[in-house]
Amino acid sequence: MTEVNDSNFQKQVIEKSKELPVVVDFWATWCPPCLILEPIMEKLGEEYKGKIEIVKLNVEESPKTANEYGIMSIPAIKLFKNGKVVDEFIGAKPEADVKKWIDSNL
Repeated sequence: MTEVNDSNFQKQVIEKSKELPVVVDFWATWCPPCLILEPIMEKLGEEYKGKIEIVKLNVEESPKTANEYGIMSIPAIKLFKNGKVVDEFIGAKPEADVKKWIDSNL
C-alpha cells in the first residue's frame, strides 16, 4: 500500500483517480482502529490490484490534506473517482464489509 502525503496527494490520488478508483485510508500511528484496519486494506489492495488503488495518508504528517477533506475522526476511508470523493466510511470494519463497500463502488 502506497503512502501519500500533502506534496504528492494531487498526483497520486486526484490525477490517478481519473484512470481508476483510488481509496484513501486517512490514519495515524496512535489510532488502534487504524492499526486494525491497516492489514485489511493491505490485503484488499493486493486483491483488487488493477481495479482500484488503495493508499494511506498519515493525518499527523499531512495535516493540510486531512483538513482539506474534513477529517475529524480516523480511520476515515474515502473513495475518489475522477478527482472527487464519491463514497466514504469512518471507523474499522470487518474485511467482508470493506469488500462489499469496494464492490458497490466498482
